Amino acid sequence: MIKTNKNSKIAENKVILYRRILTLLFTILIVSGVYSQEILTATDYFNQLANTYAEIEDYQADVTITRSGVVMSGVLFHKYPAKLRINFSNPEEQIIAFDGKRLVIYIPKYRVTMAQNVNPRDQVTTGASIASKEGLALLKRNYTVAYLESPNPVPLDREIPRSEMVIKLKLVWRSTEEGFRQIDISVGANGYIRRVVGITPENDQIQFDFVNISINQNIPDIRFEYTLPPAANVFENFLFDPGN
Repeated sequence: MIKTNKNSKIAENKVILYRRILTLLFTILIVSGVYSQEILTATDYFNQLANTYAEIEDYQADVTITRSGVVMSGVLFHKYPAKLRINFSNPEEQIIAFDGKRLVIYIPKYRVTMAQNVNPRDQVTTGASIASKEGLALLKRNYTVAYLESPNPVPLDREIPRSEMVIKLKLVWRSTEEGFRQIDISVGANGYIRRVVGITPENDQIQFDFVNISINQNIPDIRFEYTLPPAANVFENFLFDPGN
């Protein structure tokens, strides 16, 4: 009888020990999971974002550009490595087209076309071109990366109820030669850039919002070509002399 009780006690102790081991292992798994999330640094997260865009050969998105209270909107097309076009609906019929060698901006309100020849080796960081693998590669070299608030998702617009949740990054220039001294990037739940806010050295703020993104649609090169309107006044090389 005593032996039976002793065996029962031993069995009970084994069960208790087994439960404690399971609890310890479960706790370790939970802590490890939390810790692994915490060590995903802003640089690691940015690298993940860059890897996502490295798989994108072209994309189309609805874009809204806001600057000093002025809002412009249209459809943006991008093709690797540097082709870009925006067909604006506001202002209506305005066009920005860059085929990798020549930038054309048509402003129908003034019947003016501004054109700029660009050396393919010259890379210019703009708000729209940031949302590409070429743009992100430039940012990685020229900016330091941190989380704007925290590694956790935050509302895109805190003042808007039930605003979509995004991860926000803050990029600060390494050199004053960059076009923006700070760039804030908001990444949506789909892993794509939802918003870019660029702050110029003069503290001017330009915001780019991207929605309805479609990737790898085999956009033809001809989409980025633009024929100048015959009646428009053309200003060639309005930014700089390409020979210099």
